[in-house]
Amino acid sequence: MKKYTNIINNLDSALDFLESENEDILVKAEEGIQITKRALVQLRNSSVKSNFKTTDDEIHFFKQIKPHIFSKLIYYQKLFNIESKRPKSSSKTQIKYFNKHIDRLQNYFNDHLEFYHYYRRGATFLDEHYFVRGKIDIRLFPDTFSFFTDDKFSTSHDTTVATILAYDMLIVYLKTEIEKLENINGMEVTVNPFQNQTRLFWTANKTDLIELIYALQSSGAVNSGTADIKEMAIACEQFFNIDLGDYYRTYLEIRSRKTNQTKFLDKMKDSLVSRMENADE
Repeated sequence: MKKYTNIINNLDSALDFLESENEDILVKAEEGIQITKRALVQLRNSSVKSNFKTTDDEIHFFKQIKPHIFSKLIYYQKLFNIESKRPKSSSKTQIKYFNKHIDRLQNYFNDHLEFYHYYRRGATFLDEHYFVRGKIDIRLFPDTFSFFTDDKFSTSHDTTVATILAYDMLIVYLKTEIEKLENINGMEVTVNPFQNQTRLFWTANKTDLIELIYALQSSGAVNSGTADIKEMAIACEQFFNIDLGDYYRTYLEIRSRKTNQTKFLDKMKDSLVSRMENADE
């Protein structure tokens, strides 16, 4: 695995330099595409020439190593498409444009929700189906056809992992751009999507966060239940860099659900229980 680590380290160094030295976002995206394409070709040539010693090695490669590199290619390609069509008009129009793309990216997570939660909670029990070559099952709903055309370098879900990672980075970038446009003081905000972020962004639905806020307030977990909903909403908006809008109206919509009023809370519970059960296996 050392040869793969060297490819990743060289790629990360090149991209870190690119992010720090180049200010033109379209030029940066174009160069990023070329850099990651070369690294991906190197990775393919290296992996095809040698056989994996164990199934665990193969799973690690297609679950961790290939997506790490492939995600950067997806990121820069999507970034170029988004920025090349960015409106040249008002900040309000640009913010609307970016929010529309954030919604599209988040829809991908929703469209692949079962696998998304499987991957996010660190589950492993289906890894031999998802990340081993030749284990293609159309019933697992793979979203890529690459395994049909390049079965030596593809599994059913390595591209899905790469896309999840790429979309995470894109959401961070787009939210940062929105923050720049909304910043009335004109202070510049910069972000390197490949470094550990010091700020957190809420990437689930706004409704989910509002449901969580009301649950925390109702349970007395914050200030022994005396914290005001408005105060908690503002704090969460600042912490997660999100605009919750009319959170009371959203709460009324949550209350009016005919079934499963605590949908997000139930989902969190199931994910945590499943993670703990998998850890015991």
